[in-house]
Amino acid sequence: MARSASRAVAVAAAAAAVLAAVFGAAGCATTPAPVSATGRVRVVAVENFWGSLAAQLGGDRADVTSIIARPATDPHDYEPSGPDAVHLAGAQLAIVNGVGYDAWATKIVTVDRDPGRLVLTVGDVVGVAPGGNPHRWYSPTDVRRVIDRITADYQRIDPANAAYFARQHDVVVNSDLRQYFGLIDDIRARYAGTPVGASESIFAPLAEATGLDLISPPSFLHTISEGGEPTAADKATIDAQISERKIKVYVYNSQNATPDVQRQVDAAKAAGIPVTTITETLSPAGASFEQWQVRQLIALRNALAASDPADQPMTTPSPAPSGK
Repeated sequence: MARSASRAVAVAAAAAAVLAAVFGAAGCATTPAPVSATGRVRVVAVENFWGSLAAQLGGDRADVTSIIARPATDPHDYEPSGPDAVHLAGAQLAIVNGVGYDAWATKIVTVDRDPGRLVLTVGDVVGVAPGGNPHRWYSPTDVRRVIDRITADYQRIDPANAAYFARQHDVVVNSDLRQYFGLIDDIRARYAGTPVGASESIFAPLAEATGLDLISPPSFLHTISEGGEPTAADKATIDAQISERKIKVYVYNSQNATPDVQRQVDAAKAAGIPVTTITETLSPAGASFEQWQVRQLIALRNALAASDPADQPMTTPSPAPSGK
């Protein structure tokens, strides 16, 4: 799906309307939300990749709702509704990506300074300011930082169950995400330094984590991510990288296959360069964070193997180290 710069104006207007409606009707800016009847921590994550991790970390002591949960929905272009703001207003813990990725949600939680709610802004946790690459869920280091922060916030909200949340944390890191961390280490060990191409900046944190040499022009990657029009020079550079087989694998975001990107995908396939995909949000619907990421990492590992006749594709990841 292509993004348009004009969408930012529409999203900002929608966010303003949502704020006016919610504050006018519910007065939720000053009144802390009531305690959940279940006794569990009420969590609202704007994006489902963070919501999936929050649900695993919370176990049966947290109720987690994700606002953006459909694979076909592009978070860059999402227009909030009244119920979205109501959900955020009623949360004890709100998880927002930040870095300009979900600006409407950042605006809501900034204006609605509810003393009964903690706000976890991922960009702040990992030290990435607005203007930086917002796709922090593709950085395993940042994923670990967010996991640690979610656990700390759970313990702050519900100190009586602090030990339970600590156990959940260790299960998620050492068991649930074992394949995920192991595949990243395996790809780095086998393919660090391999030149690859990509359609946009969503892949950059993962390329860094796996040691792959992402040689696509950074300006092209950023422009496609932001819904702009890439320069002729950047397109020509990528065309040459593909036609001259300077890259071993091409990775593209299948949720943002613009005409320029589709043309590059077709050219890479025609040149015999393996192509693999990633997505912005959990896919398929209902997948957990690790199921989604492991499937994509295996596909990436197999694409890299296919580019090397001496290597063999894999169907299961190598054993993972116990900690990250």
